[in-house]
Amino acid sequence: MTEERLTCQQLEEVYELYALGSLEAAERDEIEAHLTHGCTHCKQGVADAMALNAMVLSFVPEVVPPRELKHRVLAAIGYERPGWFWAGALAASLMLIVALWLGIQEREHYSELADARRDVINITADRDRLNQALLFLSDPETTPVSFGRGQQAPPRGYVFLHPQLGVMLIASNLPPAGEGKAYEMWVIPKGGAPRPAGLFQSDGTRALHVLGGPVDVATLGVVAVTLEPAAGSAAPTTTPIIAAQVARS
Repeated sequence: MTEERLTCQQLEEVYELYALGSLEAAERDEIEAHLTHGCTHCKQGVADAMALNAMVLSFVPEVVPPRELKHRVLAAIGYERPGWFWAGALAASLMLIVALWLGIQEREHYSELADARRDVINITADRDRLNQALLFLSDPETTPVSFGRGQQAPPRGYVFLHPQLGVMLIASNLPPAGEGKAYEMWVIPKGGAPRPAGLFQSDGTRALHVLGGPVDVATLGVVAVTLEPAAGSAAPTTTPIIAAQVARS
């Protein structure tokens, strides 16, 4: 009697767990069998899940994971030897991955990840922005810069820089802009004047904004965010809420 295999549609709900390395062996083997046979549906689903998890992790409190768990997570997401130049960001992401993992263990896996999926969809607004974020997070040319660490309760998060893709901002602890207001991002060249880089809003805790490339990373000094009128400003009119120093010494 032939063993019945799970379909792509049946596996859709466990892509995120696979990306975290927390699936039971039987389900993991099912997904890997699909990937081995070149299933484009599962391949795209797993790629999207990795991007989703990476963004969700930016909003989870940091913890220090056990060493053996860290190795397991590294292997699960395909980075057995994280030797590329933004390994620091990968290490921070690992701590966030474990924090999310531990939270999932205390609840129903599927409902927790469904909530996370909805949160990320709300942040990214559409699939194009999710795919855009995936490109940033998966490309070794991307350089991450953190901001807001070590302070009481400021906006904190990452700016991701890529010479072709542009600049991506992921921020947490960012209050709503308020009626008639919007957040405006600025790219400030070394020794130059701020250049408008787009308006965005926050849901009260988090925000994601992308300035499409190309961008001259070598000449970029600071990525900043100010609170401006809803229509935007030609130059900053308030003190920056976020000022991420991206210039290399």
